[in-house]
Amino acid sequence: MTNRLKEVRENLLLSRAELARKAGVSFLTIDRVEKGLPCRTETKRKILAGLGFKPSQRDMVFSSTHPPKKELNFTLESGKTAKIRDVDHTGF
Repeated sequence: MTNRLKEVRENLLLSRAELARKAGVSFLTIDRVEKGLPCRTETKRKILAGLGFKPSQRDMVFSSTHPPKKELNFTLESGKTAKIRDVDHTGF
């Protein structure tokens, strides 16, 4: 499974340990998912919630089908907006 979890997590200034705690999963789970190993749908839901994403925003983290962009903008459940610059999805 390819994803942008590490990129999104780092942009939100979260450590793997912080995200694991917020998501209710282990540090090892975050590490494995960031390395592209498969995970269950429920784990993805927990990680999205830990990041402050809505389930409908899952493709921003877990999809490999986004076209290359210079910028990725998204709105978190808290209402805050975040931006990832110089995004290149071609490597995913």
